[in-house]
Amino acid sequence: MVESSGPDAVLSIRDLCKSFGALKATDHVSLDLRDGEIHALIGPNGAGKSTLIHQIAGTLRPDAGEIDFLGQPVGHLGVAERARLGLGRSFQVSSLAPEFSALRNVMLAVQSRQGSSFRFFRPVMRDASLVDPAMAALERVGLKDRARIPAAELSHGERRQLEIAIALALGSRAFLLDEPMAGMGPEGSRQLTGFLDRLRGEAPILLIEHDMDAVFALADRVSVLVYGRVIASGSVDEIRNDAEVRRAYLGDPA
Repeated sequence: MVESSGPDAVLSIRDLCKSFGALKATDHVSLDLRDGEIHALIGPNGAGKSTLIHQIAGTLRPDAGEIDFLGQPVGHLGVAERARLGLGRSFQVSSLAPEFSALRNVMLAVQSRQGSSFRFFRPVMRDASLVDPAMAALERVGLKDRARIPAAELSHGERRQLEIAIALALGSRAFLLDEPMAGMGPEGSRQLTGFLDRLRGEAPILLIEHDMDAVFALADRVSVLVYGRVIASGSVDEIRNDAEVRRAYLGDPA
């Protein structure tokens, strides 16, 4: 039940391989991400999920295989070049400036996208070309009323939303999210689940997550990675009812 890339794929990975010595961390992985969907990637610890995300984002070079984004090959591009094309990555190590307000953090992203690092002739916080798009991004993620709060004082979930606002301000066309629910309690997870459900309307999401309630609530498709290999890919119901998946990951001996 492993699927090949569809014709409407925003992101397409074909036969990706990565080894560390004798360990095959990524073993001929093929999957795609389609417009408007959340595609969840699940599997046990050590399955190679984060290694795969590193290769897609450009922080780790695969040994073999192809990565296409928006119809063009990106395997030869670095992290910054992929980000400029609109491949947004978040939720591993926060890139927020904690002492800056939420607004200022997003303004830095707007500034970066504009290709200018300095404003010599007018105070930055009164520069409408930075403030207006930054506020628009904060409003889209539900943080408009928290714009002046330092990032360090935001809740865990709000910082996740701020990272998304930054990605939106950078013009992201797809998101790679690695365990966004990590460290959250039930209420925070519930709120973030609702937020990610709405986010798919902005851009499709490749989601790594161990919270299976969130995965089954959010995912349009699920791929299961075990020992670097995709053993199954399909709808939530198909994954729930797959005997190999139940044995390998979901804890059902049958």
